[in-house]
Amino acid sequence: MKVFLLILLALPVAAFSAEQTASLKEALPVSDEPAIEQRMVNLAEDLRCLVCQNESLAGSHAELAEDLRKEIREQMKAGKSDKEVIDYLTNRYGDFVLYRPPLKPVTYLLWFGPLLFLGIGGSIWYATLRRRRTMQSAEIDEQKLAVAAQLLEEKE
Repeated sequence: MKVFLLILLALPVAAFSAEQTASLKEALPVSDEPAIEQRMVNLAEDLRCLVCQNESLAGSHAELAEDLRKEIREQMKAGKSDKEVIDYLTNRYGDFVLYRPPLKPVTYLLWFGPLLFLGIGGSIWYATLRRRRTMQSAEIDEQKLAVAAQLLEEKE
């Protein structure tokens, strides 16, 4: 009975993995020119998918990513350089499409924000430590200690 259940559970897994393998073979878009395809893949690794946002354009399976890769291939076949293709994409979609946006006034917070927040956090931490050093502990007299000890003994 256990063997039958194991076989029954293994069949969908085997079918799923066979289907995945077949779809992976079909999903590889290869250009008729390997040099253009390699250039496109190298360029697409440095570009962000506008739909997925945390995935490169080369690794995304979104329809828009496929359209953008097709557009990049067409521009490369037309003889445009990588810089011209990137300029076209940034003019159309903004600096968001780049994984490494340029250093300009609009992106200063993006580049220097982490250092700014680290500095603010460090300043708060330093001020807190200085305040603790200057604080004087309240003196406790013998009468208060005796009252506290008596309260503790009453609970036991």
